[in-house]
Parts: sequence; structure tokens; C-alpha cells
Amino acid sequence: MIKGVGIGFRRDIADELIGMKNPVPNFIELAPENWIEMGGYWRAKLDEAAEIFSISSHGLSLSIGSPDPLDFDFLKKIKSFIKQYNIQIYSEHLSYSKCDNAHLYDLLPIPFTQDAVNHIVNRIKTVQDFLEMPLAIENVSYYTAVAAEMKEHEFISQIVEQSGCNLLLDVNNVFVNAFNHGYNAKDFINKLPLQKVSYIHMAGHEKIADNLIIDTHGQDIIPPVYELLQWVYPKLKKPPVLLERDFNFPQMDVLKTELNTLQSIIKNPN
Repeated sequence: MIKGVGIGFRRDIADELIGMKNPVPNFIELAPENWIEMGGYWRAKLDEAAEIFSISSHGLSLSIGSPDPLDFDFLKKIKSFIKQYNIQIYSEHLSYSKCDNAHLYDLLPIPFTQDAVNHIVNRIKTVQDFLEMPLAIENVSYYTAVAAEMKEHEFISQIVEQSGCNLLLDVNNVFVNAFNHGYNAKDFINKLPLQKVSYIHMAGHEKIADNLIIDTHGQDIIPPVYELLQWVYPKLKKPPVLLERDFNFPQMDVLKTELNTLQSIIKNPN
């Protein structure tokens, strides 16, 4: 059972994570696409880490909002990888990254429309039936709304409730969107199906203008994002929390401080 506070397993810090002491992450997270067909030295490193940590997975290529058919060859590989490493959480982004069989290498926003809700709900149900496990879907950062017919919280809520999937609550993404689009982060969170939150992401971002911040996963978590986690966590069913850092890695002491802060919050959120 995955619980507590984990950290993303990246090659840049793999050895440090495997040998980390005080604090020891409760689990690691990885993108299965980056490891499924990996052999040799790095597969051995993953196997070494798997002896120490529970593993959660956060996908990049499912493209749940794509108009293209689901890729069942890919899903077969995902299912096998999940079973091999006893992965208990498979999460993905509420976005799309593939169109006309072209991989776009970005997580693009989906229009907040009823047609999109219906399309995604059917796809999530199919994926869950195939994998024989629930999918956790993440609220994503976006920088312009596309042909919106409804509010973002309505879009997310309908998809979660109608598909039966879980919600990965990315607290930093809420903060980023609230800042960029001028809404109240707490009001937004309160309108989500919080009973379905099974996983949380925490990350850093970069302010590039007075009215724009970018979700980067390459900076330290800032105090208001910690405060938002501290406010929302008592409303939830004690889901695991993931420290996301994808590049621009600081000294390991900085990551340890962030892990300690997150562990303190979930142990004493009030």
C-alpha cells in the first residue's frame, strides 16, 4: 500500500535516492514509458530501487483526450510493467499528447465541453477495464481555455464521477491556474470531488511575468503551495504525496528539506 511522501525517480538522482537516509522516501514514482523497454545498467538500477521502495507510476503517453483510438499495444506493455513491479497507482494527465498518430511531446489542454467529457469518460472506462485497476487522472496546468462550455471544476468533476476513476490532485497546478486565470484556489478545490482524491503532486514553478507563472517542475516548492496542501489535506483520505522534480536538481539537502516539510504537513496538517 503506497502511503506517506514519495519522490520522482530520475536518472540524475537515482544513486542518491537509492542510498538516501534521513528522511527515506516512502515510495518512488516513475513514468513507465521511460522504463518499459529499458535494459542493461538502468534496468538494473530500477530493479535495485524496487527492492527498497514501493513504486507508483505517472504516465505521459496515454493521451486520454486524444481523438485517436487507444493504443492497446502500449496498454499491454503498461499492464505487464505494472504487474512486474507491483505498481498500485497508475496515474495520467487530463490532457492529450497525440493526434493523427503524431506524438506532440507536450501535454495539451482539452476543451471543457460535454462532447469531450463523454469521449474521455468512455476512454477511461476502457482503460480501467483493460488494466483491471482504477486510473488516477491529474488536473493539469493550462494557459488558455479552449472553446470552454463549462468551468474547469465542472469538467473534471463530471469525468471523475462518470468514469469511476480517481483524482490526482496536483496542488501546484491549481495554484498556477488560479494565479494565471484569476480565480481562488481554495474555492476551486472545494468544488472538486475530494472524496475521489487518491494521490497528490507537489512541485515548483517559475514566475516569468507579473501576470504569468509557468509550471516547470524545476524549482523549489514555494510557501503558498505548501500552505494550500496544509489547508486541503485534512479534507482528504490521507492520500500519498509526491515531490515532483524533473530537472534543475538542487543539492540533495534541498530535496531532503522538501521531503521533511511534506512529511510534517501530512502528519500534522492543522
